[in-house]
Amino acid sequence: MCQIKIAPSILASDFSRLGETVKRLEENGADLIHCDVMDGNFVPPITFGAQAVKQIRPHTALPLDCHLMVLHPETHFEDFAAAGADLITVHAEACKKLLPRLHEIKARGIRAGAVINPATPVEALFEAAEVADMLLVMSVVPGWGGQKFIPESLKKIERLREYCVKIGRPELDIEVDGGITPQNVKDVICAGANVIVAGSAVFRSENMREAIEALRG
Repeated sequence: MCQIKIAPSILASDFSRLGETVKRLEENGADLIHCDVMDGNFVPPITFGAQAVKQIRPHTALPLDCHLMVLHPETHFEDFAAAGADLITVHAEACKKLLPRLHEIKARGIRAGAVINPATPVEALFEAAEVADMLLVMSVVPGWGGQKFIPESLKKIERLREYCVKIGRPELDIEVDGGITPQNVKDVICAGANVIVAGSAVFRSENMREAIEALRG
């Protein structure tokens, strides 16, 4: 069984207090910090870029999990590497050739991940499973927080974990992002995910530590 890791998304936090926020997340048991990078093109909203990652880097020792929801993600790898990203995840939909992009990330000494949107077949991640350090299944339409979990995502997670076992990578991290709550997280974990991204479930809770622990299933 893969270790369950919780990756709170700072998209749901107060952007004016990001340094303080990542410190609190570390103190309250988070395993990674999920950074949702949006360019206003691949998805409509604009959030932040490598400069924000650079600013929060000194405030936490936790890995910074940078999810690039951007067009031409390869043009940003160097900036995020210099900013202190520990993992860069790119969308299959934004890359004509996914494997070269993953190799480019890894060549910079950073872990590489691949992600698909809800409308994309899970098979789009199979090739990436050979080399990626993490695979991410979006369980909501990317771009906005607070959406409800798409139940069909569970089948994708199951198929992806089965494929990882088939190719001899049963412990590969499978991350799921979108609409995860203490009420549905057990289903997500049972399907085969082990890295749980959560925004609202953590930042709208009265007790951050309890919220994070509740998401471990």
